Amino acid sequence: MVVSANRLELLQIADAVAREKTIDKQIVLDAMADAIQKAARSRYGQETNIRADINPQTGEMKLQRLMEVVERVEDYATQIALLTARERNPDAQLGDFIAEQLPPMDFGRIAAQSAKQVIVQKVREAERDRQYDEYKDRIGEIVNGAVKRVEYGNVIVDLGRGEGIIRRDELIPREIYKYGDRVRAYVYDVRREQRGPQIFLSRTHPQFMAKLFTMEVPEIYDGIIEIKSVARDPGSRAKIAVISRDSAIDPVGACVGMRGSRVQAVVGELQGEKIDIIPWSPSAASFIVNALQPAEVAKVVLDEDAERIEVVVPDDQLSLAIGRRGQNVRLASQLTGWDIDILTEHEESDRRQKEFVERSGLFMEALDVDEMVGQVLASEGFTSVEEVAYVESDEISTIDGFDEETAAEIQVRAREYLERIEAEHDAKRQELGVEDELRQIPGITTAMMVTLGEDGVKTVEDFAGYAADDLVGWRERKDGETKIYPGVLADHDISHVEAEQMIMTARHMAGWISADDVEASDEADADVEA
Repeated sequence: MVVSANRLELLQIADAVAREKTIDKQIVLDAMADAIQKAARSRYGQETNIRADINPQTGEMKLQRLMEVVERVEDYATQIALLTARERNPDAQLGDFIAEQLPPMDFGRIAAQSAKQVIVQKVREAERDRQYDEYKDRIGEIVNGAVKRVEYGNVIVDLGRGEGIIRRDELIPREIYKYGDRVRAYVYDVRREQRGPQIFLSRTHPQFMAKLFTMEVPEIYDGIIEIKSVARDPGSRAKIAVISRDSAIDPVGACVGMRGSRVQAVVGELQGEKIDIIPWSPSAASFIVNALQPAEVAKVVLDEDAERIEVVVPDDQLSLAIGRRGQNVRLASQLTGWDIDILTEHEESDRRQKEFVERSGLFMEALDVDEMVGQVLASEGFTSVEEVAYVESDEISTIDGFDEETAAEIQVRAREYLERIEAEHDAKRQELGVEDELRQIPGITTAMMVTLGEDGVKTVEDFAGYAADDLVGWRERKDGETKIYPGVLADHDISHVEAEQMIMTARHMAGWISADDVEASDEADADVEA
């Protein structure tokens, strides 16, 4: 079949647009067909059901009006009676469509302009979809591009098949780019937006440095060495924790490279950012000690429930451990995921002495004993009057200078003190109007009931409205800093799981949930503890 000049031109235009926008040629032809359909409706009536088809091989265009086969015609523009339809096609059935060929039409100026807008819009949408589909799968990769322009400090990067943006806060401090500069960045997000897909790039993201090491260190690329965590103060200093799956390969040495060649390549890309390469350890204490390098650590005390660690350093190592403006300890905290408190040996000694004096004073007041007895109990490791009251009596009688009679007297006094405090709390609880029913919730003490009453909780229904975080508090971590929000019962030493169980019991007592729900929650909490 001979292709006419205008048909050939139609195919050439579709092919050129598809190549330029890197989209499928069929999408362009479909857009052209949609434009022709719109123009034809403006001529034959908007209610008319018109279909335009363009043959992708020949460029031949067919314009047809579709008529639905019905029993009784209500709209002559879109429907045709069954008897009439069978005159054209004996096999026609109700619900089928009969196609009626329409003659070729000449576009007027307005119709042509409208068709052009439809084509441009469809092609633009296809280009945006292609760009989004391509880059959404590249989140977490490093891309290279050329600076296209700089707007208000934000750098627009030409990636070849798309545009990315590096916002001011994602640039390394003191970095300056101008038109045409080559730039390498990390794709951290791709979003669909009103103006098209937005590709967000970063040079400050911790994973940018991790990916650079992956490119420079073959052992990381091959999976022999694993990067466990990264912390950065962009443009200044960074820490990276690595571990080797092969005992014969030193992970730190492999990342440093011969004469520092590998790490220097990364440092050069990051504008001279100093990098500490830390060996990762499954032991939190060892890992944190390594992370605080180059400072020396004398002792660590872990609080695993709160993910907090207390690090004791020699007095002359304090400034080194903290770093300039707290940089070293902040990066170590980001790297390990633990809150780190730095104390000197002198500060720790003073604190321990203060705690000893406070505990001794507590025992002297509560048990009505002299200073020596209070200090002996504190030095033996007793931390509360409850411990003294309810431990086995031989744990007290075996202390040097104590006998069974003395131990029994001390425990009697401890229990009397606790009973007196309990009575005071109960009176306060009644004064606040807190109902006795709250006592039926396992784990609730009278002291807790006083605290709850001061927070406005009087009934089981009131308590059932709490969330576990409301009781024990919560922590929010941002930029290496952890902010602690204390809960109502933060001073009563209950865990998150215990708080959850109390709340579920209260909700069951209030009739909000069934016993099965409580049991399911207990099983889930048991799994968490395991």
